[in-house]
Amino acid sequence: MTTATPAPSSPAPEPGKPDKTAEPGKAASTASGSGPDREGPPGRPGALRRLTARTPGRPPARRLLVLALLALVAIPLAASVWGSGSWPDALTYDVRSPLDELDAWLVDNRESHWLFLYFLLHISNNAVSAVDGVLALLQGLGWTGVTAGAAALAWFAGGADLGRRALRTAATALGAFAVIGLLDLWAPAMETLALMAVAVAAAALIGAALGLAAGLSDRCERLLRPVFDTMQVMPAFAYLLPFVLLFGIGTPSALIATVIYAAPPMARLTSLGLRGADPAALEASASLGANAWQRLLTARLPLARRQMLLGLNQTIMMCLSMVVLASVIGAGGLGDEVFTALSRVDVGQALGPGIAIVLIAIWLDRTTAAAGARLDDTSAPASRGRAWSVRAAAAAFVAAASAAGSAALGRQWPEQWTVDLSAPVNTAVDWITDNLGSGIPLIGGTVTWSENFARWVLNPLRDGLQGAPWWLLLLAAAALALLTGTWRTATTAVAALAAIGAMGLWPTSLNTLSQVLAALVVTLLPGVAIGVLAARVPWVDRAIRPVLDVMQTMPQFIYLIPVVALFNVGRTAAIIAAVVYALPAVIRITAQGVRETDPGALEAARSMGASTGQQLRHVQLPLARPALLLAVNQGVVLVLAIVVIGGLVGGGALGYDVVYGLQKSELGIGLTAGAAIVCLGVLLDRVTQPAATRDRR
Repeated sequence: MTTATPAPSSPAPEPGKPDKTAEPGKAASTASGSGPDREGPPGRPGALRRLTARTPGRPPARRLLVLALLALVAIPLAASVWGSGSWPDALTYDVRSPLDELDAWLVDNRESHWLFLYFLLHISNNAVSAVDGVLALLQGLGWTGVTAGAAALAWFAGGADLGRRALRTAATALGAFAVIGLLDLWAPAMETLALMAVAVAAAALIGAALGLAAGLSDRCERLLRPVFDTMQVMPAFAYLLPFVLLFGIGTPSALIATVIYAAPPMARLTSLGLRGADPAALEASASLGANAWQRLLTARLPLARRQMLLGLNQTIMMCLSMVVLASVIGAGGLGDEVFTALSRVDVGQALGPGIAIVLIAIWLDRTTAAAGARLDDTSAPASRGRAWSVRAAAAAFVAAASAAGSAALGRQWPEQWTVDLSAPVNTAVDWITDNLGSGIPLIGGTVTWSENFARWVLNPLRDGLQGAPWWLLLLAAAALALLTGTWRTATTAVAALAAIGAMGLWPTSLNTLSQVLAALVVTLLPGVAIGVLAARVPWVDRAIRPVLDVMQTMPQFIYLIPVVALFNVGRTAAIIAAVVYALPAVIRITAQGVRETDPGALEAARSMGASTGQQLRHVQLPLARPALLLAVNQGVVLVLAIVVIGGLVGGGALGYDVVYGLQKSELGIGLTAGAAIVCLGVLLDRVTQPAATRDRR
C-alpha cells in the first residue's frame, strides 16, 4: 500500500477514514495486528471497533449526564404536582369554536366582503378558467389527438429519433393512454390531466422562482429553509383544510393546495443546482467579462439543468398525488372515482381508476426521466434547425391524428372498445376473503393477521401511550430530541406535543402516534435488511430496482386499494399501506449509505481478517449511521402521510376527523385535526432529523 509522506502540519485524519499521513512502518504494523496499538488478534471485533469508535452521531457523555440529572429531578416533581393521567382540562383551550365562527363568517361574507370580491374571487375565477381552458383543449383534440400528443411528447423527450430510448418512451405513453381508454375512464382522466397541467405549470414556476432566490441569496435561503422543512413534514391532507376555508369546496381549493404542496421540491433542487455550479465555469465566465445576469443565464442555469429537471419530476409526482387526494373536496377526475369506490368498500370499482392513475404517473415519470437522460448524451447534438423541424413535424402529426380520429371515430373513446374490471375483481376479492382471509391451517389468513396485529400490537401500544402520564410523554419527547439535536430542537418537540394537548386532541393524537410507531417499526425492519442486502449483493439490487421504481411512482391513494382487498378495512390496512409506501425510500437510502462506506476502512478490516458479518456490524453499519438516521426520518414522514389517509379505510383517529371535517363542512373539527397532524409531523421530524442533518454538515 502506498502512503503519503507525512508533513509537519498535516491535519488529523477524519473519523472513520484511514490516516494517509501515517509512516509506512507504523501503518504496516497496525494492519498486521502488532505494535503498541494492537487490540487483539486478527478476526476479533476489538480492532474493528477502533475503526469506528469516533463515528458521528453519538451523543456526548455530558449531554447524557444532563439528561439523567434532569430525569431524577423532573420526574418526582411532576409526579407530585400533576400526578398521572391524560392531559388536564385546565390546560386545554377551545379552538374549535373560534374556527367554526370564522367558517360561518366566511360563508356569510364570501360574496360581499372586499377580501373576496377584489382578491380571492379573482384567484378562484382564474383557477377555474385555466383548468376549464385546458380541459376544453383536451376535449377538442379528442382521444386520438391526446394520445398522439402524449406519444409525441414522450418521443421528443427521449431524443426525437429512432433510437431505443425515444421509441420505448413513446410506446409507454401510447400504451398508457390506450389502457385508460379500454378501462372506460377517458373522461375522468382528462379532468385529472387538465388539473395536473395547470398545477404543474404553476408549481414549477413558483418553485423555480423561490429556488432562484434561495440559490443566489444566503438570506433568502435561511428564510425559506424552515418554511420548506415544515411543508415537507406536513401530510397532504393538511394542505386542503385552510383553502377549503377560504375558497370552499371545488377546483380552486384543490388547485391552490396542490401548487403549494408540490412547489418545495422544485425550489429546493433549483437552489441546490445553482449553489452546486462548478466554480471553475463561473470563474471562466466572469473572466470573459460577463455580468451577474449573464453568468446566471449562460453558466449557472445551464449547469443546474439536471437538478431542475429532477425537481420538475418530483413536482409532477407530488401534483398527481395531491390531485388524487383533492377528490375529497370535489376536485373530480380519477381521484373521485377511487374515493367513491373506497367509501363503499368496492375494490373492483376502485381498481380501474387506480390503474389509470398509476399509468399516468408512469408516463410522466418515464418522460421526464428520458429528458434527463438526454442531458448526459452528447454523442450527437441536434442542430437548432433540426429541432424546429422535428417540433413542426410532431405538431402536424398531432393535428392530423386529432382531425382524422375525430372525424372517423369521434372525440370520446368508443364505448364498444371498453372492458369492465369491477365484476371479476370483486369476485376475486370475495374468493380471497373466503379462502385467504381466515381458516388456513397453521397460518390463519390475512384477516386473521389483521385482527391479531390490532389486538396484540396496536391496542397495547395505544393503551400504553394513552395511559402514560402526559408530563412523562413530554419529558420523553424532550429527551429523545435532545439526544439527537440541541436544546432548541427539544423545545420545538415539546411545544409541538404540548400544542396537541392544548387543542384537546390528546387521546386521538396518541392513537395516531401509536399507528405511526407501529408502522415505522414494521417498515424499518425489512427496509434496513433489504437495503443492506441490496448494497452487498449486486443481483439483488438489480432485481428490486424496477419494483422500487414502480412503488415510488404510485400516488399515495393507490396503496389503499390492494390492502383493503387483502386485509379488510381497519387500522391494520392503513398501516400495511403506509409500510408499502415508505419501504422504497428506506431501502434506497440504506443501500446507498452502506454502499458508500469508506473503502479504506473496509480494506483495513479485511487486512485484520474480519469476516463478512464483522465488516458489516463493525464497519459498514456504524459508518452508515447518518444514512440510517436519514432513512428513519424519511420513513416517519412517509408513514405519517399514509396513516392519516388511512382514515378513509377505517384507520380512525386524526385521519378520520380530517375526512369527516372535509366532507361534512365541519371545519372546526377538520382544521384542529389537521393542526394536530402537523404538530405530530414536526415532533417526529425533530426527533429523527437533526442528527442526520448534523452529520451531513
